[in-house]
Amino acid sequence: MNNGAVTHVPEEQATLTEQLADRMLQQVFALLSRRNIVPNDVQEQMLTSHVRAMAHRSISGEPLPEVDASLFEEISEDSMMLAREVVAQFGNLPDEEAWLLSVHFEVAKDNL
Repeated sequence: MNNGAVTHVPEEQATLTEQLADRMLQQVFALLSRRNIVPNDVQEQMLTSHVRAMAHRSISGEPLPEVDASLFEEISEDSMMLAREVVAQFGNLPDEEAWLLSVHFEVAKDNL
């Protein structure tokens, strides 16, 4: 994990981002599988894109735009907890990342 260190060499940044994204995607899909949450193909594609963007922000230090917490009030505690678990594994992302990620989990839970 990067833990706040920002890399400035673009090629190295791209490689580190890809490695981190691949590792985190394995963890995310294993976590969902353990919870019997199965995203459909479109949800999986969107989740994958989001986790790759999170990896980019983790490596590059690029911040998220401001996020309104009130938009996430109806997200279940379970989905938010899962998202916070994933965000914590990145080691250097803000809690707002969990708010956004939780939406993917919440929607995929509706497939059950």
